[in-house]
Amino acid sequence: MRKALVRKWPTMVLAAASVFLLCGPRAAAQDARREAAQKYFTDVELVNQNGEKMRLYSDLLKDKVVVINFFFATCKGVCLPMNRNIEKVQGLFGDRLGKDAYIISISVDPTVDTPPRLREYAAKINARPGWYFITGDKANVELALKKLGQYVANREDHTNIVLIGNERTGLWKKAFGLAKSDELNKVVESVLNDQPDGGK
Repeated sequence: MRKALVRKWPTMVLAAASVFLLCGPRAAAQDARREAAQKYFTDVELVNQNGEKMRLYSDLLKDKVVVINFFFATCKGVCLPMNRNIEKVQGLFGDRLGKDAYIISISVDPTVDTPPRLREYAAKINARPGWYFITGDKANVELALKKLGQYVANREDHTNIVLIGNERTGLWKKAFGLAKSDELNKVVESVLNDQPDGGK
């Protein structure tokens, strides 16, 4: 499978958001959409590679453009090639990385992938500030993975899907993490440049 997969994501949140967007003034609709998104994703507590606590919705997703993938640091298969592919997305984000655009790599093996191990992994693939490697309490990470539709019981079964979302506009797409980098970049760019109300 070489071509990028592009789909809207996640259906439950977008459906709720679209209802709220029909209900009155823009600011009120925006607040209602955020409330629906926060209720869906939750603010489950996670930890990044620097040992900093981060809430799933409020700290990692809210008002941001995000590229999210799933991996584990001791993986001998597709994880490193996928993260090398995502490494190239950093250039596409430019100086927006760490401001309103973020890369989020969530470990499917949080028991082994401690913050120090993830910090070492991040250095190996030249991750810049704004690229978070996420771990935490096993139950919390599993909840986050379930909310993102990516929970697996066995770490080797994780998908090679990358989620790309513009939380401000509600546009979410999926792409194949091992696609050619220019194909992945096209999907990321379309989400990065999405404007509220279709640019109106």
